Amino acid sequence: MASRMATVVFAGALPVPPRAPAAAAGGTKFVVWTKRPSFHNGIRCGAARGPRSRPHHASSPSTAEEGVLELLKSAVAAIAIIAQISVALPANAVLYSPDTNVPRTGELALRRAIPANPSMKTIQNSLEDISYLLRIPQRKPYGSMEGDVKKAMQIATENKEAMLASMPAELKEKGSELYTTLLEGKGGLQTLLKYIKDKDNDRLSVALASSLDTIAELELLQAPGLSFLLPKQYLEYPRLTGRAVVEFTVEKGDGSTFFPTAGGEPKSAATIQVVVDGYSAPLTAGNIAKLVLDGAYDGATLKSVSQAIIVDSETGKKGYTLPLEVMPAGQFEPLYRSPLSIQDGELPVLPMSVYGSVAMSHSEDSDEYSSPTQFFFYLYDKRNSGLGGISFEEGQFSVFGYATDGRDVLSQIKAGDKIRSAKLIQGRERLVLPTAASAPAPADPTPAPADPTLAPAES
Repeated sequence: MASRMATVVFAGALPVPPRAPAAAAGGTKFVVWTKRPSFHNGIRCGAARGPRSRPHHASSPSTAEEGVLELLKSAVAAIAIIAQISVALPANAVLYSPDTNVPRTGELALRRAIPANPSMKTIQNSLEDISYLLRIPQRKPYGSMEGDVKKAMQIATENKEAMLASMPAELKEKGSELYTTLLEGKGGLQTLLKYIKDKDNDRLSVALASSLDTIAELELLQAPGLSFLLPKQYLEYPRLTGRAVVEFTVEKGDGSTFFPTAGGEPKSAATIQVVVDGYSAPLTAGNIAKLVLDGAYDGATLKSVSQAIIVDSETGKKGYTLPLEVMPAGQFEPLYRSPLSIQDGELPVLPMSVYGSVAMSHSEDSDEYSSPTQFFFYLYDKRNSGLGGISFEEGQFSVFGYATDGRDVLSQIKAGDKIRSAKLIQGRERLVLPTAASAPAPADPTPAPADPTLAPAES
């Protein structure tokens, strides 16, 4: 049963929102011209014009009076246009700017998604602020950068015991080593201060990346499992209680080669590594990890459409449902069967608006469910996105990870290329499989054959 990938995902059309938008707190209202092109034409054609020169007649008002009259006409025209826009626009033509910064790389999105100690998150936010300040093209605000590093150092120093206490006993020794590296190691906070004082932007960028990687490692030690309880109806689904890495080896269907973008010899096969995040999407990530272990994607033929590479399994288990699973930013557990409303300012922890994001397709029966087997690599393109560079389909699909290595390969994949193999190379110990057997609720009233590993237990 082929799964449905809505055409609007790739064509860039605006979806019909699930509910009417309401103003986000503190958000700025923008107008998106959709489904009402006449308004756009009206503004272009009905824009207020400057005063025209007219021949003076004895019965005409004075030049000053004529200027005032033209200004009044212009003001009335402008007010009429504003009133037309604010009153007549359809509800789904209004989009509110999100208050949350959307991460633009998979690595940043994954780092933010780790459910770690609040002190660690504060340190992380301070250092990420420096990465934004470094993008300022003119004079860099080194004073602000120095303040961010000192704030991070103070928090790390004052909260050392609390940060290490949140780690399992067997991981505390490693955590202590990472803590020392963060403060004093090469690329640590002391090094950041030195490069800021030297105004050495290049070395500062490298050291900052090193510090953020160390923070991510510490956070992963603090998050040994899920920080929330799954709903009862999903307890017997396969689930991933942390992070895993899947490696796809792809080959050209026509016998041609892949060309490394960083140089090197062309190769007949290339690898793509995907970090799968069970912290934010445990059911979706667990489902994919289980299918990979079963070899469901070995030999799969790829389909390439606008902005996506679709992967499906002909041998994957069918007849069971997988709910849409999206964790909203600022929340502690995912929503199930409930897409987000970007117009209301809702954003996911794992955004799709990142090149190389990986998400499940929709079920062909309902957008509230994901396909059990079909997923896609999203080739994000800001030119085909909405305001703020947010995909029009943000929050509508179950994103479960990001391509972190081999992203350059994605643009070279064409329809007909194949997955030679898919392997779970990290995180097998985080995959929890059900111990008893009867299939999750079938997608239609006809009962599906029971599967001993994907089915929920009978009560």
